This record gives sequence, structure tokens and C-alpha cells, in this order.
Amino acid sequence: MNKSELLAVLALSGLVLGGCVTTTTGSSEPETGDDAAEYNYQLGVRYLQNENYDLARDRLERALEIDPRLGKAHMTLGMTYERLGNLRLATESYESSVRVEPRNFELQNGYAVFLCKQRDYDKAKKHFNRAANHPENDTAATTLTNAGLCMQQKPDAAAAEAFYREALERQSNYGEALLQLCLLKFQQEDFLGSRAFLQRFMSANRTTAGVLFLAAEIEGKLGNDRGRTEYINQLLREFPESPEARRALSSS
Repeated sequence: MNKSELLAVLALSGLVLGGCVTTTTGSSEPETGDDAAEYNYQLGVRYLQNENYDLARDRLERALEIDPRLGKAHMTLGMTYERLGNLRLATESYESSVRVEPRNFELQNGYAVFLCKQRDYDKAKKHFNRAANHPENDTAATTLTNAGLCMQQKPDAAAAEAFYREALERQSNYGEALLQLCLLKFQQEDFLGSRAFLQRFMSANRTTAGVLFLAAEIEGKLGNDRGRTEYINQLLREFPESPEARRALSSS
């Protein structure tokens, strides 16, 4: 299975399938076998991209008639049923995807994202762990960060922090995990901890207007007026037209 086909759907923010299908326009459908299943799967993905959900469903169901063990087709059918508002069939399709390919960490991760959206947090946690601990998962830091975000929705701050820290054990400078830990510590009013994680982020990742605004806020909470002013000046210098710059000016 091509990793690029499903990686983009694993983020909690939603479905992004651009760039992961082949062009099928103008070609005739193979008659039988794996080629026919793949052909219908690819068309199903393309219809889903274009929000033609009924056509997507028909093609994906056809792919599964040909090859019932095509896990990625089960998962994409689940996404389609989500958009059609049929959560019962969506659940069945996601469950089928991990049943037919239990060792596919991408499908485990995708199912976990779905479960989190359905607020089935404990079950989501189990499948995130399965995905993260797969020996071939070279994006485990992303998987674990998604798990942390899911636990924050529960909310379970301790579990979320544990996932973020495990993500950093896998990839020490992973920006999203560092930012999420910074925000978590800020919410907990542990401003020294929040500063420490943001400084780690800034030493290894690109600085944005949002990061500079957050840094200024942290220094303000710590009573470091000089540090706050320095970050605001940097924000105004590097991102003068940003919403964060306008907020900083209005609060000064």
C-alpha cells in the first residue's frame, strides 16, 4: 500500500486526499482482479475529493465486491458514509478496514481519528497506541500527537501530556508536540514550563506571528515586561500586517 494515499487523512483536522490518486480519466475499467479493484478505488477517491459522495460510494462498494480485503477502500468508504451522514455504516466500514488489515498502522490511525470524533476516547486511545507502536510507522510522532489532541478533547490532560512527551521521545524537536505541550502548560498556568517548551520549539522550528504572540503572552504572565516588549517588537517588525500584530498593538 502506498503510504501517501492515507497519511493525509490521519490528522484530526479532517480529510485531505489531494495528490494521492492516479489519473483514470479516459481509461477503460479492467475486467477482473486487483487492477479492477484498484481502478474503482481510485475513482472512488477522486469522486470523494470532488464531493460526489453517491458516486464515490458506488465505486468503493464495487472495489470491495472485487476485493473485500482492500483495507484502504473500506476506510475511504467510511469517510464517504461520514459525509453522507450515515454514522452506522461509517462505523462498520472503519471497523472492516482494521479487521481485514490489522497490521496496517495507517488504517489503525485513521480509525482512531474517527473514534475520537465520535467521542469514543478510550477506544481511540487503544488504536492510536497500536498505530504508534508499529515498527514500520516512521510518522509515530504525528500519531502520538494526534492521540494527545484526542485526549485533550476528552478531557484528560495527564494522558495528553504523556502522548506529547512520547512523541518527543520519538522525535525530539517535533514542532507540533512542543507547541501542544507549551499550550497545555499555559492552560495549567505553569508558565515556566510553557516558556521552556516554546523555547525548544523556537530553537528548531520556523517562528510565526502566532508563536511570537504566544511568547509575548508567556513573558507577560511571568512578569518579564522587557521580554514581552522584545517579542512584540519582533512581531511588529517581522509580521506587521498579521492579526497578531494588530492584537499586540491594541493590548499595549
